[in-house]
Amino acid sequence: MAAAENGGGGESKAAFARIYDALKAELLRDPAFEYTESSHEWIDRMLDYNVLGGKCNRGLSVVDSYKLLKGVDVLSEEEMFLASTLGWCIEWLQAFFLVLDDIMDDSHTRRGQPCWFRVSRVGLIAVNDGILLRNHISRMLRLHFKKKPYYADLLDLFNEVEFKTASGQMLDLITTHEGEKDLTKYNIGVHRRIVQFKTAYYSFYLPVACALLLSGESLENYGAVENILVEMGTYFQVQDDYLDCYGDPEFIGKIGTDIEDYKCSWLVVQALERADESQKSILFENYGKKDPACVAKVKDLYKELNLEAVFHEYESESYKKLIADIEAQPSDAVQKVLKSFLHKIYKRQK
Repeated sequence: MAAAENGGGGESKAAFARIYDALKAELLRDPAFEYTESSHEWIDRMLDYNVLGGKCNRGLSVVDSYKLLKGVDVLSEEEMFLASTLGWCIEWLQAFFLVLDDIMDDSHTRRGQPCWFRVSRVGLIAVNDGILLRNHISRMLRLHFKKKPYYADLLDLFNEVEFKTASGQMLDLITTHEGEKDLTKYNIGVHRRIVQFKTAYYSFYLPVACALLLSGESLENYGAVENILVEMGTYFQVQDDYLDCYGDPEFIGKIGTDIEDYKCSWLVVQALERADESQKSILFENYGKKDPACVAKVKDLYKELNLEAVFHEYESESYKKLIADIEAQPSDAVQKVLKSFLHKIYKRQK
């Protein structure tokens, strides 16, 4: 893998993909465990099934952010390997969350194929596979970063983000408990807390924090950057909630089910804030039901309350505030990193 290979977007992705193969091979040679042929095959298949198949946006963001922080278009072979390894650690973390999340939600498909626990002969072995995925992160960090001065900070960062994400998942699960449907629990504060902790930290803050540590920076000096990225992650999830209802299924690649699934969506929270008593009773009667007629009534109410316009105003205000906060950052390189994240998601259609 020559250094010049990671210059462009496509080449960077190709180099990133090759590093996955190298990391997987190392894990399958881990001297701490005596692999049998069957256990070797199991892990090999489990990793390909769960770690691969996504867009790798989080992982690639580590590489892109590191380049911007260094002010270069091309990284050395070692720099590319280390940045990609941290990127893949985030993809492993994502896989760990999704494997367990799908079991908790009793989901059927993930990335266009059956959820791992629904695959023949897997079942609840998937719980242990989730634990292994999380442990692989520690193995990779130890193997490639143990002698780095920021090793303890990296371990601390992954532990902290995992705790925040699991806590956000708990809040989401107990708020939307099956059999305890109660819309009075839903408000903007609850929605915001779920989103920040469940999604924003690991999807937005973690890739940039990894790139900062790789650049020799101390995260203690970047509290404002953390706040901006968490705010960006919140905005991203609000967009997701909006697109679930208003996005074109042909374009976004899925049919939204937040209304049927009784999700604590930004739209239902906004509707509850704006509805009068008779409109609230329509929500209480129809939200969270699979019947298409009930879903249509909720969507009609959203239209009546003009939630599309409410969202567009929120989007515009969020963008203005984020840009102002980003431009207040003293480092031009950090500004470039933050703007690159924002411009990828602003006014996205899927």
